This record gives sequence, structure tokens and C-alpha cells, in this order.
Amino acid sequence: MVFGYARVSTTEQNLDLQIDAFLKEGIDIKNIYTDKVSSAREDRKSLSKLIEYVREGDTIVVWKLDRLARSLIHFTNFINQLNEKGVKFRSLTEPFLDTTDKSSHSQFIVNIFAALAQLERDIIIERTKAGMASARARGKVFGAPKGISKKNHQKSILCAQYFKEGKLTVNEICDRVGVSRATYYKYLRYQGLDGKLRPYKQD
Repeated sequence: MVFGYARVSTTEQNLDLQIDAFLKEGIDIKNIYTDKVSSAREDRKSLSKLIEYVREGDTIVVWKLDRLARSLIHFTNFINQLNEKGVKFRSLTEPFLDTTDKSSHSQFIVNIFAALAQLERDIIIERTKAGMASARARGKVFGAPKGISKKNHQKSILCAQYFKEGKLTVNEICDRVGVSRATYYKYLRYQGLDGKLRPYKQD
């Protein structure tokens, strides 16, 4: 079964363009899910319902990628969710984003996106490690907190770095790192930061 997902940022914007495109593709109107919410918001109720509803062999179609994903990491996380359920994805205006296509070209593009998302994580971790090494040379003592694995320690580093940069909202940071809000604040405490100081953008 094929489903469409459409989104606009405000109640003043119109969904008709996206819905009409889905109808031309032969998608049944009852299989079209819509949200009127900013791309920065995490609580997209219709998208969450759609992801929960789809089953193996189904396909989710969007008019354009920016109607779905708020970041490269968000997109790769979304694709991973669909892959786990055996669900395909297609963008109408970006034919290179089509996991229903069995060609190596489509899979290559998806893999490139995933690699870029991982590269962003790795760069932040390496940059933070370099800063810690410099601090150690000046006598500051660091160590992984008790009760946290090496993998989660790296996630705590990412959370702390995004927090310090102050460019992302809490939801955006959680999405990029792949943690809940509660875990995000716990990781900030592990890194000796107080999330209540909020140097980042407001949600």
C-alpha cells in the first residue's frame, strides 16, 4: 500500500499542492497523512501515526524532502526506521530519493546521506577530544562517568558540544544524537553542564 505525507509550517499555509500531487500519483485520499507544524518541532502527530501504521511492503511518499526531514541526521534516522519495518520511501520532486528503486544509484544516494550524518557526529567527537587533550595538558582531569558505556559517553560529548554551540534546539539535538530529552539532560550533567542555562535556541 502507498501512503502520502504532507506538511506545512503554519495553519495559514495550504496543503492542496502536495495533496493534489499525491492524488495524481494514484494515492487514495484516505491514505494521505498531514501535519501543520514547524519543521523544528518533534511532535508531528500524523507522521508518528503513519510510521506506526505502515507495514512491510508499504511505501511512504512525500512531495519534497523538506516536508519530512528537518536535518540530514533526522532523514537518515527516518530511513533507518523504515528499513527496520521493510517500508520503502519516495520523494516526488527528488527522484534520486527513491528506495523503491532497486538500482544501485538510489541506494548510493541514501548511503551518502548516512555517511555525511555520521561524519558530522565524528567531527564533533574528534574536535571535543582535541579540546579535552589540550585541557589535560594544562592539568584538568577528565574521565568517563561511572555507569555509562563508551558509546553513550560519546553521545554525551555530542550533546555537550551542540549545547555549547547554541545553534540547535533541544529537540534538534536529541534528534541528531538519537536520545530522549531526559537522556540529553542526563548527559549534560555527566559533562558538567547545566541544561537550564539554555545557551541554545528556544524550542
